[in-house]
Amino acid sequence: MRRSPATASVPPMRLGLLGTGNVARALAHGWSAAGHDVLLGSRRPEERADLGLPVASLKETAAHAEVLVNATPGTVSVELLHSIGAPALAGTLLIDVGVGLSDDFAELSHPNSSLGEQIQEAFPRTPVVKTLCTMDSTVMVAPGDLAGPSIVFLSGDDAEAKRTTGRLLTDLGWPPSSQLDIGGITTARGQEHFALLFMGIAGGVGSHVFNINVVTRPAA
Repeated sequence: MRRSPATASVPPMRLGLLGTGNVARALAHGWSAAGHDVLLGSRRPEERADLGLPVASLKETAAHAEVLVNATPGTVSVELLHSIGAPALAGTLLIDVGVGLSDDFAELSHPNSSLGEQIQEAFPRTPVVKTLCTMDSTVMVAPGDLAGPSIVFLSGDDAEAKRTTGRLLTDLGWPPSSQLDIGGITTARGQEHFALLFMGIAGGVGSHVFNINVVTRPAA
């Protein structure tokens, strides 16, 4: 049964979502339904006034937000964040859901690293948490609609940032039992590199609406 996000697991927060694509819009609707104050950030906000969601410039969105979410294409994310500026991002939790893929979805733009690591390196005063990048936008906000339980991963170096991210994931329908902390930000490359397998699975099952689970041996 799909969990109803009627009540937020944390007090309502100001969330800024960088990007206006399917992922940013889905997350904005999901968190808005849980009571959070959401704002989408765009390089051309005047052209995105028809989304049914509030849209502002990237810098205005960063200034508004207690938590920022990078939902921009992974090939341009670092450049866009630099346009906002390190001082404006300092001390603000950045949840990174981006993946850098070529136009044909066959190659990663960070084959020996990850976007999450590169953002953290470029903005050391901004705690970065990588999550939600192993599924499509439909599953991000409705994991309970799948046929069974599945997992969302978290990577990051800041424990408090991961705790806040986990509570925001709960507001999207991911209970703590479905969240798996896999370590520091270097583990983000495992999450992002799954994108290549994701495309293969999508071709095999004929759909992008699926997720993975971690199955272990039963306790002795």
